[in-house]
Amino acid sequence: MSARWTARRLGEDEHGVWLGTAQGVPVSSSKGDDRPSRFAHVMLVPRGEWWTATATFCADPGPEVYCDVCTVPEWNADGTVLRTVDLDLDVVRPRGGEAHVKDEDQFAERRLRYGYPDDDVDSARRTCEWLMERVRREDGGDGVEPFASAYRHWLGFMT
Repeated sequence: MSARWTARRLGEDEHGVWLGTAQGVPVSSSKGDDRPSRFAHVMLVPRGEWWTATATFCADPGPEVYCDVCTVPEWNADGTVLRTVDLDLDVVRPRGGEAHVKDEDQFAERRLRYGYPDDDVDSARRTCEWLMERVRREDGGDGVEPFASAYRHWLGFMT
């Protein structure tokens, strides 16, 4: 499935490029289930990594952190369009809850259906493990940056 929506480029920091989407922005889908975004959120696009914090770092009532394991994000020539291939593995930390991996069954199914190369599968699994280590709450904390609090600065522009 592909999805398209418009986001505002908020800025960059040591973690990557931050994009913001207001609540109600139209999201179009290749499945034809176009809908407005349910809550304001910011998205982190790291440099050269196999993930994005997409539809993530959400305003209440959305999940606190939602990361898509995907191919390395690519910008078009003028830096205005971002493209990734979502590999279906997601790392989610619900508001006040513990992180977990979502959609492992879809990853396994689509890996076979679409013939994901073994190197991509290995990269996706390593990335998923890496994200879980960083998103996980330890000792009552909020994980490590950028998943602990860095996103709150950027989310402030959207709420």
